[in-house]
Amino acid sequence: MRTINRRTAIVSAAVTLGGMALGSRAGAGQAETISDVFDASKNARVEKIPPYQARFGRTKPLVAIVGLNEGTIISDFCIPFGVMARSGVADVMSVSIKPGPVKMQPLTFQLQATVDEFDKRHPEGADYIFVPAVENDSDPELLAWIKAQAGKGCTIISICYGAMAVANTGLFDGHRATSHYSNEGFRAKRFPKVKWQKNIRYVADGKVASSAGVSASMPTSIALVEAIAGPAKAAQVARDVGIDNWNSRHNSDAFQSDPGNANMPARDARPDVTLGIPVKAGDDEIALALTAEAYSRTGNTFGYAIASSKAPVRLAHGLIVLPDMVTGAANVSRMLAPLEAHEATRALDIALTDIAKTYGPKAARNVALFMEYPGKIK
Repeated sequence: MRTINRRTAIVSAAVTLGGMALGSRAGAGQAETISDVFDASKNARVEKIPPYQARFGRTKPLVAIVGLNEGTIISDFCIPFGVMARSGVADVMSVSIKPGPVKMQPLTFQLQATVDEFDKRHPEGADYIFVPAVENDSDPELLAWIKAQAGKGCTIISICYGAMAVANTGLFDGHRATSHYSNEGFRAKRFPKVKWQKNIRYVADGKVASSAGVSASMPTSIALVEAIAGPAKAAQVARDVGIDNWNSRHNSDAFQSDPGNANMPARDARPDVTLGIPVKAGDDEIALALTAEAYSRTGNTFGYAIASSKAPVRLAHGLIVLPDMVTGAANVSRMLAPLEAHEATRALDIALTDIAKTYGPKAARNVALFMEYPGKIK
């Protein structure tokens, strides 16, 4: 594989999560375009989630996104929820392991049901479950529920480091799977029975599927829309959220161009900034999650949800965010602008541009590298 220099992974080109609207070729003396990042994966296997087979007389499949109360990664959870809920092709539920709020750094959510409540309402089980990255991938209640759902015929889909939780159940043993590039060596040693893949956006192997780094959750979710409702519907949802394709081709190696540095705070970022993140009813879950995660990934900000009151705020597709502070009384060092009504993925471009301007280009580069996102950075 050709060597990708530090500047190749992040360039000033309009780029989407799908990796197709990649801008034009750079002129003489400029950095090459991000399209070169994907060269190594052109001949990779193209994955497809198997077509949905209706069960239990359901008119739509039942999709659950499960979160651990003590720590769940916000975009890993909110992106699958947002894609599936807005698609309308499935009945979608947000599920927590225990009663009470679910902390998704930096925001806090109240989900629709606990796993016990879900089981009482749906004893046959879900058709699909998304497992995001969680702080404790060995949580016994989480693992037990995933295994129980799989035993009822559910397809399990891990997002990013959520693969570690699914691998802990043994459900990946003997199957192909993938995860974030940063755990390639670790996962192979910890779970040697799994046929780990690299340089691929997502892998589907029977009743288990898995995705690579943070940004891969979007194409993976749309691939499930395609499995349920066909390519035309998937294309429509992809356009709605601002991506051009959802195929599995991907080259994670390109995002390791700053070895050992992609997930570390940038030295030119300002330390210990308290950041106000405005939230209001109807805000898009995906846009909010991408914004919150991008700033959190700098390692230098502490984000808080700011709303007109402390009352729970219902977002566009049903997730409930719990405000930390009230507008006008919020004691933060910086307030972000309210979310705009734009394509969901544009929020990440907006956040990265602001991070580069406010905290330095290295901070923005580190965020984009960790999120495996060839974003627009100047």
